[in-house]
Order: sequence, then structure tokens, then C-alpha cells
Amino acid sequence: MPLTLNTALPAGLEDTPHFMPDATYGTVRATGADDLERADIRIVMTNSFHLMMRPGISAVRSLGGVKAFLGWSKVVATDSGGFQAYSLIRQNSRYGRVTKEGLVFVPENDSKKLLLTPEKVILNQWRLGSDILFCLDDCTHPDDAASEQQVSVERTIAWAKACKVAFEQLVGRGDVGERPRLFGVVQGGRDPALRRRCAEALLEIGFDGFGYGGWPIDAEGELLHDMLALTRELIPREFPMHALGVGHPESVVKCARLGYQLFDSALPTRDARRGRLYTFAGEAPHIASALRDWFQPVFIEDERYARDRRPLSEHCRSLCCTRYSRGTLRHLKVIEEGLFNRLATVHNLTFMSQLTALLRATPCASP
Repeated sequence: MPLTLNTALPAGLEDTPHFMPDATYGTVRATGADDLERADIRIVMTNSFHLMMRPGISAVRSLGGVKAFLGWSKVVATDSGGFQAYSLIRQNSRYGRVTKEGLVFVPENDSKKLLLTPEKVILNQWRLGSDILFCLDDCTHPDDAASEQQVSVERTIAWAKACKVAFEQLVGRGDVGERPRLFGVVQGGRDPALRRRCAEALLEIGFDGFGYGGWPIDAEGELLHDMLALTRELIPREFPMHALGVGHPESVVKCARLGYQLFDSALPTRDARRGRLYTFAGEAPHIASALRDWFQPVFIEDERYARDRRPLSEHCRSLCCTRYSRGTLRHLKVIEEGLFNRLATVHNLTFMSQLTALLRATPCASP
């Protein structure tokens, strides 16, 4: 019997949008689960491909599943590994190849090949105990040739069908509490016709939600606003949509205003470790209509902060801003003290939580 769709997000995500930090290797770098909770993070994204490689799906299961492994009690989403096909195989063929059956990986310093099929992707995510699973998709860059985009779309559709069948079989076993959600990923590059073809085919297959697939920025670093807008329009508004790989604060605001509800990216945490710290401009957190009027990054290694006694942000409740001055933070960064990475990461994630809370409070945040 076909699966009844559940377009409601898991408990804890009823009000949207939400940003999820990437716990790619089973941890959000430089933080613990308690740090994430204090930052009001409600969902994290981890990667089933990397957990399969190390420490292994069976090892994570033996430790109680992905939530116990992360020390995390809230919502967990797992990526399929499709992006790894783009970032590894497409950039260096020695790492493997993409076939109609799936992704053939050749790990570095290892001659043994690993076939990642749609069925295996779903089984891995299921065994991890994820709340939101993603279908295997064939990720592309927006500047890839039209012929490559066409192949990507047809392959993504075929893999999505296989993923749905595998998912329904697992659900049919009846050995799970609340049924996890399954998301399909819409590919098509910058071609509106291919985006429509992929979206319509995935809607016919039937999923709980959908993701915007493919690299979300162009070669100049600009957000592909037109394609993100079109893809959101192609998916009926009752279905939640995830802007995969979107994490710059200004991009999150733009996509939330288009109707996207979920976002993930390593950018805020990576920026934190590099000393690019997020703050709101002005006397209170706000989102101006002119996007650059409200966001003000602080480059903490700048010499001008060496004797600055002010907190990084008067509006931030994180340990970074309630206990330490800008001058102290700069010193910790300059001497490469590990504490800086933790303080800065939690601060940027607290900022992202404040940002999405502001979006939830505005009409433009809801589809």
C-alpha cells in the first residue's frame, strides 16, 4: 500500500524557519550538544556517507543510534552522500564515478571500491535513526553543460523512485515509532524546464518534503535567486522545503522570504573559527528591507579590537558575549587558543537562531 505522506515536520519544528548546523562527521566542530541547546538550535544535519566511512553505521547503532552518538535529543536530519559525488568524484575522477546504479567511491589510500546505491543510502539513514532522510541525488554545478544537467535530472528521478520503494519497505516492517520523513531533491541547474521536469516527477513519486538541489550560488558567489524562487514555486506550499547548502545570513533571509523553511550549511561555524563573527547592526536585532542594513560581521583579528572592552554583541546571550570582551576574544584568536573556536562557534549559531526567530515572527517567513 502506498505510504501516506506526512507534510508536517517532526515535533519541535512546528514553527519555521530553522537553521541546522552541519555535524558532518558526527559533531558540530568545537561544540557539544549542550552548547547547541543553549544556542536554541533545534535540528542538526549529519552525513550518512561520512558516518558510514568512520566509525561505521554498525558502530553508531551499537552506541544507541545517531542521537545518542551526538549526545543530542532533538531533531536530526541526515544527508545522503549525493553532495560527495559532486565534491569528490566530479572534481577528481580517481575518487570514483557516477553510474545509473549509484555512486562508486574509491576511498583515498584504499583500492577497495564502495557502491552507494539509492537502497543503501536509505538503509544507512534508517539504521542511524534519523528523523529526516534525503534521497540520493546527482548534484551538479549551475555552470555544468546542459547535457550533464539533463543526465543529472533523469538519474535523480530514477534514484528517487528507488529510494521511495526502499523507504516504504522499511516502514512496512513496523519497527519504528514516529515515522521519519523522506525528502526528495530537485535538480536541474539553471534550466527552468529541467527544474520543472524534476519537480513534477518527484511530486508524482510522493515525498514528505523537498530540497533545492545543486550548488546554490554561481561562479561569482551570488545566490541563484531566480532558480531558488522557481523551484519553491514548483512545489506546492503544503510541502516543506529545504534550501540545501544555504547558510549565509543574507541568503537565509532571501530564501525564507521565498518560502523555504529549512537551511543547513557549514558556513556560520567555519566563519566563526576563522574569526568572522556575526552581529546585528543597530540597537536591537532586526531585519531591514534593505538586506545589508542589518547584518554586520566583525573580523575579530582586526587590531582595533585589541583594547575593546565591549562584548561582541549586546544582543547575544551566549557565553561569548556575556563573559568575554572583544579584546579578550581577539587575544584568544591570535594565540590560536582552542577556547576561541568554541566561543565563536556558539556565538554564530546563537545569531542564526536569533535570525530565524525574527523570521518566524514575520509574515514573510510562512509559506
